[in-house]
Amino acid sequence: MSEITWGKEVEVKFKQMLEKIPTVLRPIAQEKVGKRAEKFAQEAGRLKITERDMVDAFFAETPGGFHGPMKVDMESLGIDYTKYGYERDEWKKMFGIK
Repeated sequence: MSEITWGKEVEVKFKQMLEKIPTVLRPIAQEKVGKRAEKFAQEAGRLKITERDMVDAFFAETPGGFHGPMKVDMESLGIDYTKYGYERDEWKKMFGIK
């Protein structure tokens, strides 16, 4: 079986996202998010990790309380997580704000 690899642009974005994570947590995030992204690609039958795999992995491995700052980081890097089904302001729904 062939090894799963990162798409070049996706790997750059992955590394940029990791740079935004506190240094002490960065190695843990790199391992957990990286492995989860590989798993998503493998489950989809692909040999290359896509932006969607990376975004899904960050959402899966990042505790919910940190999704807000993570979204801000993604937006600052031009990663549109909304095209993968994640809402920009779901917290507003929780409080009934439009």
